[in-house]
Amino acid sequence: MKHQLDFEKPITELQNKLDDLRLHPEKHSLGISFEEEIQLIEKKLEETRRQIYLHLTPWQRVQVARHPKRPYTLDYLAKSFTDFHELHGDRMFADDHAMVGGFAKLGNHRVVVIGTQKGRDTKENILRNFGSAHPEGYRKALRLMRLAHKFGLPIITLIDTAGAYPGVAAEERHISEAIAVNLREMMLLEVPVISAVIGEGGSGGALGIGVADRVLIMENAYYSVISPEGCAAILWKDRANAGKAAAALKITAKDLLHLKLVDEIIPEPLGGAHRDVEGTAANLKMHLLRHLEEVQKWTTADRLKKRYAKFRAHGHFTEVAAGAEEMKSTKSAEPVAA
Repeated sequence: MKHQLDFEKPITELQNKLDDLRLHPEKHSLGISFEEEIQLIEKKLEETRRQIYLHLTPWQRVQVARHPKRPYTLDYLAKSFTDFHELHGDRMFADDHAMVGGFAKLGNHRVVVIGTQKGRDTKENILRNFGSAHPEGYRKALRLMRLAHKFGLPIITLIDTAGAYPGVAAEERHISEAIAVNLREMMLLEVPVISAVIGEGGSGGALGIGVADRVLIMENAYYSVISPEGCAAILWKDRANAGKAAAALKITAKDLLHLKLVDEIIPEPLGGAHRDVEGTAANLKMHLLRHLEEVQKWTTADRLKKRYAKFRAHGHFTEVAAGAEEMKSTKSAEPVAA
């Protein structure tokens, strides 16, 4: 299997055995028919695949989110949307190819769609800066959002980035200011905004186009303030602890839904979105349309109020001191004085 992930080794071994048996039927076991042996291996392959993918660890899901065959923003623009017309440049410095966007149609709705885009090979990754946008990328996104606001068009954003570009050039052109302005302006947009994390959702680079009325996430995507490797390097001084960090960060779709940081999980085919790109694109389209049509029913005042309340509620939690529950139980068991 090309681009095999470490935990997929048992699946690959069974698939290779099945392929070899079909190419060389004379190798099949004695005492059992060829068809029966094929069926047994196929059944075992399906069960192995199911057991592995239904019990992925957080770190394994991160690996699936980064799979080189996983569909990217332009793939979804070609399959989930129609009539896409790309717009270029931030009208200030340059055209950042890590951030793509323009006019499109989602079903019968005219929208402005914006997303981060990675590359498939070395040449394209250099062009797309590995999906990590510069300040001009976020300023281009803001320019398109303002166009959408001007013409009353809903905004769809697709998030798939390890984070904004952290280099010297980005700092010189004020990357933090560009992202901060986007956060402020997106909170004030009067048109519906729907975001979907389709792969990696890394830090402010993701949040820079992620302030929305509804935030969706693909089943094997992740959304985090820092990458597992970065977290491991800070806390354990060793990037080899990325798996431990991924579990501690609570970055998987289920964790994020439980923490109310996302609104819905978009299911993926068994094995990841790259196993069935057409089906995944159709599923993404269905979920985006449903949420868009729900949000469009709100008045502008309600939309702005709910969007503000949604993000203000992030990070609220209740902490119970160790032993507090036991003390409470003990006190409640004491007899009441006459």
